Amino acid sequence: MSKNFPTAELQARLAEALQTPEFESLSVTLEQQELLIQLLAQLHKWNSAYNLTSVRNPHEMLVRHIFDSIAVSPYLFGENIIDVGTGPGLPGLPLAIINPDKHFVLLDSLGKRISFIRQAAHGLGLKNITAVQSRVETYQPEQGFDTVISRAFASLADMLSWCHHLPSASGRYIALKGQLSDAELADVNENFEITATHVIQVPELDAARHLVEIKKL
Repeated sequence: MSKNFPTAELQARLAEALQTPEFESLSVTLEQQELLIQLLAQLHKWNSAYNLTSVRNPHEMLVRHIFDSIAVSPYLFGENIIDVGTGPGLPGLPLAIINPDKHFVLLDSLGKRISFIRQAAHGLGLKNITAVQSRVETYQPEQGFDTVISRAFASLADMLSWCHHLPSASGRYIALKGQLSDAELADVNENFEITATHVIQVPELDAARHLVEIKKL
């Protein structure tokens, strides 16, 4: 890691956050905590050259990229998961670190993002990640996924339209949203059912976070 990267400070903040009520349901080992900070260091390093994220400050990255990602973990369904429009592996990479028993496909159309994900997974020794460079509409998996997760789409209707072919018969969609409107929920068509909505509390994050669970009828 870079000498200028505040590893010890970030590790302390992560450990403290994991003791908060918001994260009380998470079980994150010390080794996994170290991997999360190593991931952050790699993202910070690559970001200077490849502009993978607009967030530049490591302390802000910890909240927006690590805390915000692992907050999704309690809502994952099954063992076979795809993160659509993953960008630089968010939330897929942090989720894969703290869920070594699950397999994650991280899908994005941009080569530099997929290159980072592959390099990060290799450097961190993560065996439960497959990085795929493809547009979602042309990606044809061999089998359906238990969880289809995304925060890349402007609307729930768009997500379901583009990702309709991805879940297994019993699979779930998890849509990650900032603000959530009744109009957006009402725009989900009759082929899908919204099974739950959740307000997600993320330590130190001063922004709204919602999670919507949807199944295909």
